Amino acid sequence: MGPPKFPKVNGYDLVSEIGGGGFSTVYRAVNIPEHRVAACKLVRFTDDTTEKERKTVEKEMRVHTALKHKHVLEFLHAVIVELKHRHIYHPGIYMLLELAGGGDLFDKIAADVGLDEDVAQLYFNQLVSGMSYIHAQGVCHRDLKPENLLLDAAGTLKISDFGLSAVFCLKESGKTRLLTERCGSLPYVAPELNSEDPYKAEPVDVWGVGVILYTLLCGNTPWDEPTAASPEFCRYVSGRIFIERPWNRIPSEPMSLIKGMLTVDPEKRMTLDAVAAHPWCMRQSQLASQGLAELASRLTESIHQNGEMNYAAPPTLNGPGPMDTDDEDTIMQSAPNHQSQFTQTLMLFSQTQSGARYTPHLTRFYASLGPALLMGLIHEALEALSVKCKIAPAVKEGPGGSQRHRLRIGGWDKRRQMFKGWVEVERFTYRGAEGSFCVMRRDEGNPISWRQLWKALIESQAVEPHVLRK
Repeated sequence: MGPPKFPKVNGYDLVSEIGGGGFSTVYRAVNIPEHRVAACKLVRFTDDTTEKERKTVEKEMRVHTALKHKHVLEFLHAVIVELKHRHIYHPGIYMLLELAGGGDLFDKIAADVGLDEDVAQLYFNQLVSGMSYIHAQGVCHRDLKPENLLLDAAGTLKISDFGLSAVFCLKESGKTRLLTERCGSLPYVAPELNSEDPYKAEPVDVWGVGVILYTLLCGNTPWDEPTAASPEFCRYVSGRIFIERPWNRIPSEPMSLIKGMLTVDPEKRMTLDAVAAHPWCMRQSQLASQGLAELASRLTESIHQNGEMNYAAPPTLNGPGPMDTDDEDTIMQSAPNHQSQFTQTLMLFSQTQSGARYTPHLTRFYASLGPALLMGLIHEALEALSVKCKIAPAVKEGPGGSQRHRLRIGGWDKRRQMFKGWVEVERFTYRGAEGSFCVMRRDEGNPISWRQLWKALIESQAVEPHVLRK
């Protein structure tokens, strides 16, 4: 009997790890006969898993299953494998979810620059539409932050991760309740959660939506936390911050929205209905009718302008040329809506040694050094940036595929938020000589901070001389 494996989940096989969080791992899943792709979130069971932890995940599934909206990541199916079957399968709860083929929304935004107003307005309206629906179902998300906003292959925003959500209103009776649990990430959490008093559900999410609008426009969060411990928050409350950059470059209409949603007193804070009726939100979107290629181009405008896209997608490389892709990438390209104008314009299908591969992370680069040498320099450069690094065993990509060197990394960003992820390097032939293809894949943390780390790595003294660019 071999080692435990993953079960089939509603006809889907788990094929490769694509992300994760504190308590879960997310895999790409493919249904080969139907040429379909999905994501599968696995929350593992161990002998230490408590009944309370299980109930929390079961609550997340109950809430997420009931939510059906075009701006909510769709919950497709679930399978539970108990510990008694661990000799055959990895035990845990397997949640089959819609695959957000466009990757992270904030992966495409330059740090401290943000999006132009039209793109920000389009995505902000989609967020408000999704959150209005979620609240109408009596659910409060409680963990709105950039890493929980994904894009499908058509560039449509999808709200994800209902692990901290709570039901605050019973739809049948309309009866509401106050919430008491303290949760969320400090840069996005509402100030009323700093007290011990029960709090109203909806204003907490409105605050999170307000922080996200600021982040869309400015390419960073406004403060570390909404308390007296944050000098930026104190200057916001006093009004002094509005003459400073980047606040003073926010146009007046979205600024009035930000102030309305980031009103410290939850009783005076704007409601989502008032937000949706605001003139800025009611304005006809010029982008909505201009096609997916234009949307992708406008979304990545800031990382094109600052040159970052030149690293993620350099000129045609004298690599292997067109080659057979493996099954999962062939399916990725032929699956309904995945090889779209949006994903092609974003260049989410990268050329690798074994052919074109779906790589939803724009935090990647090519180098003129071989993988073993490059990985040594990356390790050295990241440790100089105070990033914790641990070498992981290399993995081989399918039959005849190249070996992938891996480094597990983690640390704290400038907003004191934890990040974790992987640096993966594999061989790539460049002008007849050995080169490398490197992807930085984030599991946890702010995508904008992750992009800043990627940029610091490729500009580091050790790595920069070997990086290929357009």
